Amino acid sequence: MGRHYLKKGEQPSASSSPQLDVASIVKGVIDDVRQNGDAAVSKYSQKFDKWEPKKLSQKEIDEAIAALPKQVVDDIKEAQKNVRIFAEAQKESLKDFEVEMQPGVFLGQKNIPINTTGAYIPGGRYPLLASAHMTILTAKVAGVKHVTAMTPPIAGKIPNGTVAAMHLAGADEIHILGGVQAIAAMACGTETIKKVDFLAGPGNAFVAEGKKQLYGEIGIDLFAGPTEILVVADEHADPFTVATDILSQAEHGPDSPTTIITTSERVARKSMEIIDELLKGLPTAALAGTSYKTLGDVVVVDSLDEAYKLADEYAAEHVQILTQRPREALEKMTAYGAIFLGEKTCVSYGDKCIGTNHVLPTKKAAKYTGGLWVGKFLRTVTYQEVKNEKASGELGRLCGRASRAENFEGHARSGDLRAQKYLGDKYEWIKDYETSEVGKARM
Repeated sequence: MGRHYLKKGEQPSASSSPQLDVASIVKGVIDDVRQNGDAAVSKYSQKFDKWEPKKLSQKEIDEAIAALPKQVVDDIKEAQKNVRIFAEAQKESLKDFEVEMQPGVFLGQKNIPINTTGAYIPGGRYPLLASAHMTILTAKVAGVKHVTAMTPPIAGKIPNGTVAAMHLAGADEIHILGGVQAIAAMACGTETIKKVDFLAGPGNAFVAEGKKQLYGEIGIDLFAGPTEILVVADEHADPFTVATDILSQAEHGPDSPTTIITTSERVARKSMEIIDELLKGLPTAALAGTSYKTLGDVVVVDSLDEAYKLADEYAAEHVQILTQRPREALEKMTAYGAIFLGEKTCVSYGDKCIGTNHVLPTKKAAKYTGGLWVGKFLRTVTYQEVKNEKASGELGRLCGRASRAENFEGHARSGDLRAQKYLGDKYEWIKDYETSEVGKARM
């Protein structure tokens, strides 16, 4: 295989910074919240955010929205319109159905919304308005009855833009509360915060670990790590576009992997040169530059087929195709969170406004799962009804044989009972019961 790495990410050394035992810290917070409820939530919010947890009133929500420029509110509504249209199309693709397997035997499937969902909207470095669209709005389109939404304060203040996005997306209650204490409060419940059935939304390492530890007690959307971008480029790709789009995702944080796979050494080297130049004037260069330096790969391959094969090995969260025939990737690739086809399409559109969901699998999870979508908020359940006596009896005979092949006598007898009732079969165990004292008394 012709793979030539012009740049290979330098993993930070274990000694470069103090290592936190994230799992133990998170477990301690969860156990404390479980035991002490609101008092524990308040304690950790004060410790980590210097903030007293607050459920916003309608007046406070209205004030937050009123504090924003009209253009910001209009843009939130426009982005949410796109998310809503796509989510509604996803829901429309999921059909309830009923099929008559044989005369009188009906099997059916229903998609029932989760009753209560918690949506975590990260804050920290940036007010991530778009995460409100992706989690809250998608849940409401699915039919979730009650969405509890939480986001941390930013610099000790209510993040007005995030609050507006949460409210316009349909949140039923909004709390200014962040970190693992917010995750624990929603998952475990407290005196003032009702326990939810499902948690959705991205977050930092502590939030992700909290979801991991609570999974099973409640449902979660997926385990999502730091943002990833992979660009597949041919010799016709514009290196300036490659560089710009790589840095668009690298700025998420210092731990966001970036990858360029190209058939052209010229494109690769020029893209690297431009990235170095653009970092000089990028306000978020401290984050983007760290990601690119420590976790950035640039690979030259012999062919696009090899590029697609290598891209599937990375199984990146975001894959951007900058080639002459971008739709070829839809047929050649199988492992990605979301794919962005052609120069007119960029990953940032997916992050912010185009309508597809930006909560996506990372760390090669795209090999086995997709991202957040309407279906994650629905429970696909089945039902069955046998109305025909003959059919029930024949199923009883089959059930008896199949169950005894597995040594499940109790299962078999449920089938025997129907076979005797509706087909007149005779079974020794039923005769023994009918001739017993209990059986005689019943008759």
